[in-house]
Amino acid sequence: MASVHLAILQLTLLWVVEASIVNTNALPLAKDGCEAHCGNVSIPYPFGTREGCYVNDNFLITCNHTYNPPLAFWADGNINVTNIRLSGEMRIYAFVAYDCYNGTGRSGRKNHPWLESVNHFPISNTRNKFMAIGCDTYAMIKGSSGTNYATGCMSLCDSTRDVVEGSCSGIGCCETAIPRGVTDFNIEVSSYYNHTRVWEFNPCSYAFVAEEGTYNFSKQDLLNLKDQDNMIPMVLNWAIGDQNCGEAKKDLESYACMANSECHDSSNGPGYQCSCSKGYQGNPYLKDGCQDIDECLNSTICVQNCTNLPGTYNCSCQLPGYDGDGKWDGTGCKLIPSPERFPLIDRISLGVSVNLLVLVLGISWLYWGLKRRKLIKLKEKFFKQNGGFLLQQQLSKHNGSIETTQIFTAEELEKATNNYHENRILGQGGQGTVYKGILPDNKIVAIKKSKIIAQSQVEQFINEVSILSQINHRNVVKLLGCCLETEVPLLVYEFVTNGTLFNHIHKTDHSSTLQWQLRLQIAVETAGALSYLHSAATTPIIHRDIKSTNVLLDDNYKAKVSDFGASRLVPLDHTQLTTLVQGTLGYLDPEYFHSSQLTEKSDVYSFGVLLAELLTGMKALSFERPEEERNLAMHFVSSMNESRLFEILDQQMLNEGNVEQLNEVAMLAKRCLKVKGAERPTMKEVAKELEGLKAMTKHPWVKGDMSSEETEYLLQKPYDDCVGGVSGNSACYDSIRKQVSISILDDGR
Repeated sequence: MASVHLAILQLTLLWVVEASIVNTNALPLAKDGCEAHCGNVSIPYPFGTREGCYVNDNFLITCNHTYNPPLAFWADGNINVTNIRLSGEMRIYAFVAYDCYNGTGRSGRKNHPWLESVNHFPISNTRNKFMAIGCDTYAMIKGSSGTNYATGCMSLCDSTRDVVEGSCSGIGCCETAIPRGVTDFNIEVSSYYNHTRVWEFNPCSYAFVAEEGTYNFSKQDLLNLKDQDNMIPMVLNWAIGDQNCGEAKKDLESYACMANSECHDSSNGPGYQCSCSKGYQGNPYLKDGCQDIDECLNSTICVQNCTNLPGTYNCSCQLPGYDGDGKWDGTGCKLIPSPERFPLIDRISLGVSVNLLVLVLGISWLYWGLKRRKLIKLKEKFFKQNGGFLLQQQLSKHNGSIETTQIFTAEELEKATNNYHENRILGQGGQGTVYKGILPDNKIVAIKKSKIIAQSQVEQFINEVSILSQINHRNVVKLLGCCLETEVPLLVYEFVTNGTLFNHIHKTDHSSTLQWQLRLQIAVETAGALSYLHSAATTPIIHRDIKSTNVLLDDNYKAKVSDFGASRLVPLDHTQLTTLVQGTLGYLDPEYFHSSQLTEKSDVYSFGVLLAELLTGMKALSFERPEEERNLAMHFVSSMNESRLFEILDQQMLNEGNVEQLNEVAMLAKRCLKVKGAERPTMKEVAKELEGLKAMTKHPWVKGDMSSEETEYLLQKPYDDCVGGVSGNSACYDSIRKQVSISILDDGR
């Protein structure tokens, strides 16, 4: 943790230097008669240490004099404040979450800290990162006040040899961004195997929110992240009130920005902030707090006479031979010669001026020419570095027999995305950011800006692009082209209009529009696409990241499998690949996780989780559920083994679906979720079985308006027996059909 303290010291010095710039001019910080400091911390108004010295209770700072020097705490709580900026930032200390185990895997110390702020003090999304440390670690941060959110990351490694010092890329250390508008959080940190496999060099998992730049990961921290009971610095944003500037100015009595100041809407949550106008400095929240800057104290600002004015200054010329009216050309005083006395000088001056102008224009033309040539060279370098020539060779082999990938220029995609403006972002993930693009022919596309890839992966990347460009399957998002002129390769896909399957299943108002037959259709189409990738493509492709957020839906709810950033091509003479484990928590194949051996059955497992998601309406991983139910795959299999399938199925599915059909799909999902890959079916078998189930139609003797007692009876004992039995048990289903027939006859039909 020495690196943490050094970084904190450096950032603290920067904050102190900024504060000292104001102090050197003896400008007021606090109200008259109010304390302006607590120990080493400046307390500028609207903050204060007692009533009458702060704008409202949210800005109270309690100064505890039992410490030496005294420490500042926010309000009357235990949040230690170490710095306050008038620009709208406040640095505090936050606790570290940890989860420790002994050598036998028994839990030892554990701490899951939380922080509750107020609406006007959101956690800075630009100054902080959420970080997790450990080699058997997954952590989550979530909150419900301000912005509802939940995010996290996992950190895995087998030994310290895999760890890169100072890197937080997911091997020993991972980090992720904090959303905007967040005003509270609680952190949960845990492990997969109680650190039993890595205990000798990593007995604990850690997680915390830290001010960016204050923590530098070290291998030594895996063994003992020292001072874990102490706290890590983080930054809050603060603002005045709930209104924006336009609304606040309507009530001048409560408007906080004083004379010679300007108002700015808060960029992180509600409220507004004030700053001194140009040419003024000080505290904009105090009466007469913004005072004029005397620019004339800077001896280099004017060549001759300088006159200070409110908020500005004036340079003038009052020497013999100069224009006494004070004309100023921006760099110095203009010499006003007499036309009669200096005609030769005029001609010489004109000639020199013209020559200088030509020289300046020539240098400018040469500069921009060299700069443009350098840019062209850089694009050529990236094009070659990203395998552009290799891709051209691959595409030339097709000889126009199929639609091939279009190679876009960097300028075309910049224009299509409005220079990658943030309002064009469609989504962000572990492989990169996806933008909405509009091409010159008004065709809408999705443009993926991938993360930087290693030079050793270029050939594989190009081969993958070439293969994907040849895929013409109705349920796979079409790759239209790419751009290799930038440091980070850009991929251009068809635009799918109706969002992700995840959003349709897990709508926040719990009003999913996806009925059972539509869900089954999506499952059939997704399975068909994966079967095609595994067995019908020119070179087999393992997707490696099948999940509901990577299944897109068009306006007709047709499924489109997307995001091949983690995919791998499988040589025809191989059945498995050894790779660095990659995937999404909740969908990750446990056999692949343990062995690093990637096979087609890894996609089958992920698809099994997707089937369970469609059946239950539950998320693949949720920390809001009890601990034994957090992982949907384990909860689903356990419920089926205990004959409790219909307790976890989505009630909407039970009301709409064919019960026998639901049970068959559930049995198929259970087979896909086998721990051993060899026991799972292939995607071809899965697709064929789902197609058969889709073809099942309701028998004419099934009545649509059965009484609730009949339905409840049908959903208990008979189906419990079927779920616990072997898939396809004809005796079991014969029994069910008899139950149905009896209930219909009893109804008098």
